[in-house]
Amino acid sequence: MPSTDKAPLSGRRVVVTRSREQASVLSERLGGLGAEVLELPVVRVSKEISKEVLADVMLEFASYDWIVFTSANGVRFFFDEFLRLFDDIRSLGFIRIACVGDGTSRYLTSDLHLHAECQPERATSEALADALIATDSLDNAKVLVITGNLNRDTLVQKLEEARAIVDCLQVYKTEKIDLAGSAAAADFRARGADAILFASSSSAESFADQAAALSLGPDAKRPLAGSIGPMTSATLRKCGIAVDFEAGKPGFEGLIEALVKKIGPK
Repeated sequence: MPSTDKAPLSGRRVVVTRSREQASVLSERLGGLGAEVLELPVVRVSKEISKEVLADVMLEFASYDWIVFTSANGVRFFFDEFLRLFDDIRSLGFIRIACVGDGTSRYLTSDLHLHAECQPERATSEALADALIATDSLDNAKVLVITGNLNRDTLVQKLEEARAIVDCLQVYKTEKIDLAGSAAAADFRARGADAILFASSSSAESFADQAAALSLGPDAKRPLAGSIGPMTSATLRKCGIAVDFEAGKPGFEGLIEALVKKIGPK
């Protein structure tokens, strides 16, 4: 049992692979639990929207029954554009909101004071599609899915099979970062860590693709790999990375709980 006189992650070194823009919340939470945090961003997320597609969507916006968000990035970049064009959140009208993941829901609530009417317990596209289908509201309904460049087609396919009319609006892109000259990567190679956290499939793939730049030195500690959920775990295993622990519930808190349970303080 972990010692009760220590912080839950006291003396532990944890690597966060989130993009630099997104790492701060997780890093601060880990630091507050006593961990030494190494931020090793393996992906970069930036806005990318087709002006033509955006114009078409906004012209038809009042006709949509549902708007669906699969990430906090989608929420952030979509509403950057929406409020630039309309300057009033009430312009959303009566559209219903669905989202996947506590992080996405939290961004909607804390930053925009909006609430998702549909959010599955499991943070996967399949679960979100099933939850929307269970509302019995999709037959000939118009659905707008907010996406990034790496989103899978599973959600859209399942909604269309349920007779929904689905449009997609890409609002951001995720790119791999070259770590060859990264000081953080050099630190990781030299010292390793107790654990490394993966919060997305794109992070897992980018980490695996850059194995040469992240190869641990002879004196480095080999970290345990932690995953935020089933999709990320599947990607890690596909990339040949063993999953040592997985969040038992959606979101960062679930991942942190699994980490604390797995390694505790030193």
